Amino acid sequence: MIDFTDPQILSLLIAGAFAGGFINGLASFGTALFTLGFWLQILPPIQAVALIMVLSVTTGLQSFMVIRKTAFEHKLRIARFILPGLCGIPLGIYSLNMVETDWLRNGVGMMLISYGLYVWLKAHMPQLNRHYPLADIIVGFTGGILGGLASLSGAIPSIWVSLQNWPKYELRAVLQSYNLAILGVSALILFSAGAYSLNTLPILLIALPVSIFGAQIGLFCFRRLTESAFRTTLVSLMFISGIVILIT
Repeated sequence: MIDFTDPQILSLLIAGAFAGGFINGLASFGTALFTLGFWLQILPPIQAVALIMVLSVTTGLQSFMVIRKTAFEHKLRIARFILPGLCGIPLGIYSLNMVETDWLRNGVGMMLISYGLYVWLKAHMPQLNRHYPLADIIVGFTGGILGGLASLSGAIPSIWVSLQNWPKYELRAVLQSYNLAILGVSALILFSAGAYSLNTLPILLIALPVSIFGAQIGLFCFRRLTESAFRTTLVSLMFISGIVILIT
């Protein structure tokens, strides 16, 4: 049980909740990466990840309301990501004892950093002009495996989606729906494993309102981003996420 009377602990709890909510509202991914930097200083890793999943799903649901119409219009495309991703989660969990997750996380981190540097050095966003349904399925499945292995379900889908020549609401609809589904199932798995208890309730009572407020500010910024600015924001957050992965 954390000491809520300690100003430093309380400030880290609030800062992490706000950062995660803001990033989710702005870009629909990265909640865990931006919150863990604060919360791992005050909470055990399993408890921190379990609580962050609740924040991710809660803020993701309110953000989903912004793109729900777009998500319905592209439900078949979104399903190509979600259904394979859900199948990949159990495989990732099953592989936990066979894969060195630290090396895997570092590899994904380097990939995100390299992609960000590549885009910035080229000075323009690479884009695909065709649709690749089979690649959508593979990307969704791979994201599910990485989610089960190392809580990195959004890394590969974020890169793939940023390459598509889709409007920003369509990009967000795919990412938001995918992350909601994967994180929701992951939270249920952690719940069945006993990761949530009465001790986590006071933390959620403080963190949830702060995270929701942060998400609203993130959504406010998202609505005002141009198409190109949103793509640039996605790549920039991927680059920062890669650095955070290596640090944590």
